[in-house]
Amino acid sequence: MTTSRTLVGRDAELAETAVALGVLASPAQDPGPTPAGRVVLLSGDAGVGKTRLLTALRDLAVDRGWRVLAGHCLDLGDSALPYLPFSEVLGRLAADRPELVERVTAEQPVLLRLQPGRRVLGAGAGRAEGADRDETSALARGDLFEAVHALLGAAAEEAPVLLVVEDAHWADRSTRDLLSFLFGRPFGGRVAIVASYRSDDLHRRHPLRRQVAEWSRLQGVDRVALGPLPDAAVRELVAQLAPDGLDERALGAIVDRAEGNAFFVEELTSAASGSGDWVPADLADLLLVRLDRLGDAARRLVRTASAAGRKVSHEALEAASGLDPVAVDEGLREAVEMNVLVADDDTYSFRHALLGEAVYDDLLPGERVRLHGQYAEALREGRARGTAAELARHARLALDLDTALVASVRAGREATAVGGPGEAAHHYQQALELLADPRRGASADVDLSQLVVSAADALTQSGEPERAAALLREQLDRLPADASPLWRPRLLTAYAGVLLIIETDLDPAAVAAEAVALTPPGETPLRARVLANQAGVLGSLGRWDEAEPVGLDALALAERLDLPELASDAITTLSALKKSGPKEGLRAALVDAVDRAERTGAVHAELRGRFFLGRSYQDWGELDTAAEWFRGAMDRATAVGLPWAPYGFESRWQLALVDLVRGRWDSVLELTAVADGSAPPVPRAMLRTVRLLVLQGRGEEVGAQVRELRRFWEREGGVAIHAAELELVCAGRAGDPRAVLAAYADAVEVLGRIWHPWFTARIRLAATALRELAPALPRLATADRAVWVGEVERLHADGRAVLDRADPSVHWGPEGRAWAARLEAEALRARWLLGTGAPEQDALVGAWRATVAAFEEHGHAHELARSRAALAGVLRAVGDPAGAREEADAARAAARRLGAQPLLDELRALGGTAARADEAPDALTAREAEILALVAQGRSNGEIGRQLFISTKTVSVHVSRILAKLGAAGRTEAAAIARRRGLVD
Repeated sequence: MTTSRTLVGRDAELAETAVALGVLASPAQDPGPTPAGRVVLLSGDAGVGKTRLLTALRDLAVDRGWRVLAGHCLDLGDSALPYLPFSEVLGRLAADRPELVERVTAEQPVLLRLQPGRRVLGAGAGRAEGADRDETSALARGDLFEAVHALLGAAAEEAPVLLVVEDAHWADRSTRDLLSFLFGRPFGGRVAIVASYRSDDLHRRHPLRRQVAEWSRLQGVDRVALGPLPDAAVRELVAQLAPDGLDERALGAIVDRAEGNAFFVEELTSAASGSGDWVPADLADLLLVRLDRLGDAARRLVRTASAAGRKVSHEALEAASGLDPVAVDEGLREAVEMNVLVADDDTYSFRHALLGEAVYDDLLPGERVRLHGQYAEALREGRARGTAAELARHARLALDLDTALVASVRAGREATAVGGPGEAAHHYQQALELLADPRRGASADVDLSQLVVSAADALTQSGEPERAAALLREQLDRLPADASPLWRPRLLTAYAGVLLIIETDLDPAAVAAEAVALTPPGETPLRARVLANQAGVLGSLGRWDEAEPVGLDALALAERLDLPELASDAITTLSALKKSGPKEGLRAALVDAVDRAERTGAVHAELRGRFFLGRSYQDWGELDTAAEWFRGAMDRATAVGLPWAPYGFESRWQLALVDLVRGRWDSVLELTAVADGSAPPVPRAMLRTVRLLVLQGRGEEVGAQVRELRRFWEREGGVAIHAAELELVCAGRAGDPRAVLAAYADAVEVLGRIWHPWFTARIRLAATALRELAPALPRLATADRAVWVGEVERLHADGRAVLDRADPSVHWGPEGRAWAARLEAEALRARWLLGTGAPEQDALVGAWRATVAAFEEHGHAHELARSRAALAGVLRAVGDPAGAREEADAARAAARRLGAQPLLDELRALGGTAARADEAPDALTAREAEILALVAQGRSNGEIGRQLFISTKTVSVHVSRILAKLGAAGRTEAAAIARRRGLVD
């Protein structure tokens, strides 16, 4: 039996993919240039025919003058080698077009890091591997992304480029990040990208599952899913695979059992075509039948290859097999001829991943250990090329735990060097497990505290500080009594820094102080670090007087010890402490700190400085400048491979909030459309809340998504604030005032516990709750009003209490002033709607005019429009139609710019509808019909006026006209006539 080289049953999917990528023109398109930057995500179950379709696509593209570049993600287990498919692409281009690669690498030398020959053990020999180099090395990640983009763009100048990335379900995080970058970045020439993955491998926690969902939202990204082949296509495929034919019984069994999977069809047909008519019931057994037809040498090589993963080099396979070169050549030839292995240059891979998995699963435990040991020995001795990550994997599975430990630490450093903090965290944690394994010897010299801190730093930089804190706490609790005196303070200072950025009941300042107290005396780098960290913690907690002398000591010590990055960190902290003087002094100091951090390569100090500058301008309402600093920090963090690191991610979040306020809602959607499916859960939730504020503002139903955010409230107060606001609006739109109060109470309970009871955002939540209660208040039964008067007063008192407790020395910016004004205006309106303790008209109008002015100063486009709409309603009710029209027109224009449909609907209802000119004189106008319905409910003129935002006198005039048109003597008779005529329900 031979493998079919003809695409069967996939013509439609091939055409769809080729059109989506621009390889073929759509029949509906006019001839002309094809847009650049198209992407297709090709999915399907293992063996369903993705590779065969990609082969046909390649042939189609080549026939049309395209250059096809292919890279493969390999199942290397825990090796997690970053950017592997792009190393393969670079190697292929270097072989085919060396002058092109030389020209691009001359301009983008960081691209050399992806050269296959540079990614082996010993390639970086002689370099210092200290943890202090991790941050600086990460700077190359952004340049690396740009370099790959430039390489593809340069290749596209000669011919359209089709980049194929196969088996993305095995992609490491860094590869996924690079794909995200390429998907979202336009090319000058025609570059199309197709990435395939196994859909059945994407279990609930698989990192690619979320990634695909995010990729699918990007412009220019299409998805093509390969389903099972229809029965007719299966029969056609079997006819090609077995030209001599099969009897109907065997053919029917293949059709039934293959379930449309092309690979299963091939394997079942192969078994049915062999000697006898045996067809095994289990596919794994069937796969292994192929091995029984191999000679001893070929079978040994196939088993050895299965321990390497999907692909293995010739030299590694020869070294691990123990066979002589002649036997290796003969065995490999047989395995290739029997379609078990596929030869590709100097490497071999299984014809299908399932076959390799089945072979590996069939190995005996001792056999696996021995094979992995042989691979580890070959790598360690240099008889085979490979990475530290590969050595760590093989050594661990071979139970050579000392070698695995050292290799895991080195793999972590190498991952950090190319901007892969997620992979680094994995390797460091793997090393910690090995360090604690009782089976390991004592020959490896690894400092536990430094390893723990490296792992915690990597977790934090990849956006998982909660896991970092848990790791540090666990290791602190497990420190042996005879541990080095340096270990505990080193762990404590890292712990204090992490506690500062998560929600916790612990006091980071107390932990930082303990670290200082336990640090041995003397001028050492550790003392400089714990002092710098303590200063940063104290400053972040607002204890500026305590932070300054500590920061100065840290700076002096760092400079004496020639620790420039640590000195930059201390300078940034000291610069941020200049809050007591004019804001210009703070900003000038921070700008200098950022400049110094850039010069010294202190990335984290630079990100902190940029973030602090953004917050300074944000606090003073200078939003355009704040956005510039936040974007600078966000872009810098992304460029160095730290998009989820502290201050880098927070800058992205704050930028989204600034753009929300400025009314740049489309920008908010771009900032919060996370294309990184492996984004940590808390940052993802934080971005999600801001995104939902826009979607809700535009009228989308977001209740289900908002409820999902509840589980993050206690983990991040920022999520709680914005998610609570979303819940308040959902409850208000549903006309459920009790749900409004419940959402407010829940938010106050959580935030009061993780922060303090009188957090400043309580003003905003109280004002929002009052706003959402307003439509329901006029409809309340008279007997219930006393209760709701109490609720209104309680909400108002909550917000006032925050204002009364505010520190007078702390700057209260435009945002705080706007929400304070809104609180007063909402409370007055609520009293007016309830008809109890109603304010004077001048006071009500004045409060809302003050609110409009405050939000105009703050620059909050949506809240300003909402405030104008509320003011328009009040002005209309007090008899100022011209003023009402002016405010409503301004609010309507803003709502249209934002696409805020709910606000437009509110303004439309406020304006009412004029009667048509051709109506009969006694026909009710739309406003009269609206009032008649309320009259039929037994509402008084005052209640109707408050609900419709019109004066009581105006209601009286309308009611008189209604009685006249209906010929009714009174309100009760009018209601009865209206019901008889079907005018009301």
